[in-house]
Amino acid sequence: MTFQVTVQPSGRQFTCDEGETVLGAAIRQGVGLPYGCKNGACGSCKGKLLEGTVELGPHQAKALMPAEQEKGYTLFCSARPQSDIVIEAREVLGVGEIPVKKLPTRVAKLDRVADDVMVVALQLPANERLQYKAGQYIEFLLKDGKRRSYSMANAPHLDEHITLHVRHMPGGVFTDFVFGTMKERDILRFEGPLGTFFLREESTKPMILLASGTGFAPIKAIVEQAIHNKTTRPMVLYWGGRRPKDLYMNALCEEWARTLPNFSYVPVISNAEPEDGWTGRSGFVHHAVMADILDMSGHQVYACGAPAMVDAAKRDFSAQCQLPPEEFYADSFTSEADLAKPVV
Repeated sequence: MTFQVTVQPSGRQFTCDEGETVLGAAIRQGVGLPYGCKNGACGSCKGKLLEGTVELGPHQAKALMPAEQEKGYTLFCSARPQSDIVIEAREVLGVGEIPVKKLPTRVAKLDRVADDVMVVALQLPANERLQYKAGQYIEFLLKDGKRRSYSMANAPHLDEHITLHVRHMPGGVFTDFVFGTMKERDILRFEGPLGTFFLREESTKPMILLASGTGFAPIKAIVEQAIHNKTTRPMVLYWGGRRPKDLYMNALCEEWARTLPNFSYVPVISNAEPEDGWTGRSGFVHHAVMADILDMSGHQVYACGAPAMVDAAKRDFSAQCQLPPEEFYADSFTSEADLAKPVV
């Protein structure tokens, strides 16, 4: 049995198989619904159910406020139609034009850039090239059927390798493998590109780039894409970490600030120790942004990192700094542990 999904206000229609999620069907058919983690933790895929019925996913109550649920909002990454439905969602142009592929890849290089961060360079087969937008991610297909998502840390034109920034989560099945037994020339499989977090090249607005930890990876790709485009848009990067060592590519950011006329960089540390000798900005990274940019009404924000940081920035930037909600683009780095927590 199949159900018809109609997207408003565009009028776009696609079919959804019985038991299939709305988002899964949309990705399969090249329809650009917004999404991030695909597992219900980040809330990026929320939209309104206007007509019909759906089976709700397990994270509905965590990712949506009660008031949103009362208004008919649902998470399309986990909602499964039980009838023909009409939904309200803002389609993301351009994503559906890029094919999502399942590909083998070889580990070309492993570079440990911090105690708990590994840069993994992947080599595609000689006859394959991955089309994607700067900021998107791939999902590794593990042998037990599980998946692990990582943002691509290089812009598409810098495609000798696909590079990923992997933070070690002790006890994590995949990251224990990366930091313990993975070696160069190992073969992996992944699916991608995925996600609707990418540089909106049609805009001329100044960009606020906000990252925590390895959330820097897709931000790096976005900066590289902006440089490649020879953009004149002002860019300011705020990168937050607990200790200075967490800013594992600080020298690169400082180089951008020195050499790019429209780029500035503000590192922010939340838990410096005396031995760090830290004299820069301290506290929550999104608070540093708000202290510097009181009026964000004419800006675009690209935020990536821990869900708590992303959610706080989204809420506070709109409520206190006049940022239009539609100009906040985000990717939350959700772990298996995050799925057990409510979204703030």
